[in-house]
Amino acid sequence: MNKKYIAVTLGMVCFILTIAICVQVKTIQKANSTVIGTFSENDLRDEVLKWKEKYDSISHQLDREEENLKTIREKSTQNDSTSAKKEEQITLNNHLLGITKLEGSGIEMTLADDPNATKSLDDISNHIIHDADLRAIVNALKNAGAEAISINGQRIVNTTAITCIGNVIKVNDERVTSPFTIKAIGYPESLVAVDMAGSYNDQLREYGIVIEIKKSNKVEIPKYTGAISAKYMTEQ
Repeated sequence: MNKKYIAVTLGMVCFILTIAICVQVKTIQKANSTVIGTFSENDLRDEVLKWKEKYDSISHQLDREEENLKTIREKSTQNDSTSAKKEEQITLNNHLLGITKLEGSGIEMTLADDPNATKSLDDISNHIIHDADLRAIVNALKNAGAEAISINGQRIVNTTAITCIGNVIKVNDERVTSPFTIKAIGYPESLVAVDMAGSYNDQLREYGIVIEIKKSNKVEIPKYTGAISAKYMTEQ
C-alpha cells in the first residue's frame, strides 16, 4: 500500500514538474521573441535616424551651395545689363520650377474632415476630404492666379501627384492627413474668390467639411525637395 501511495505521489510530482518546465520554456521563448523584436525595432529606428541625419546634412549643404552660387552669379552680373537680365530669368525659372523658398502676399486655407462624420446617416466617405477634393482646390487656385502653392508643407510643382492609397492621401509621394493647410501666393482678392458662394469649397461645406480661409501679407512656401527629371522632352 505504501509503495502504491509513493508511486502515485511521485507520478503527480513528475506531472507537475513537467507542466512547470513546459510553462517556463514557453515563457522564455516569448521573452526571447519580445527581446528580438525590440532589438529589431531599435536597429530599424537607429537606421532611420542615421539616414535622416545624412539627409539633413546634405540638404543644408545644398542650401549653402545654392547661396554661394547665387552670390557668384550676382557678382558676375554686376555692371552687365545683359547678364543681369539672364540672372533675373534664371531666378524666375527657379521660382516657377519650385526649387526655391518663396514669400509673398496670398492666402492660407485650412480644411478638416467633418467632426460629426461618424454620426452621419449617409455614406461617411462624403464627410471626409479626398485626393480629388485637394486637386480641385489646387486647380481653382491656379485658375485664380496662384503663383506658388503648398499642401501641408509639400510644394506643388508640375510633376506633383496628389493620390489616394487606401485611406491615405499622398502629395509628392509624402503622406498628408487632415487637417490640410493649403498656402498660395498671389493676389489675395483673386485667391479668396475660390471660397465664394457656389464654389467647390461651398459644396464641401454642405457635407460638414470645415474650411477656414484668410488673407495674409506674408505667406511662406517651402521649396520642392524631390528630384525633377524629364525623360521624353527634347528641345526643338
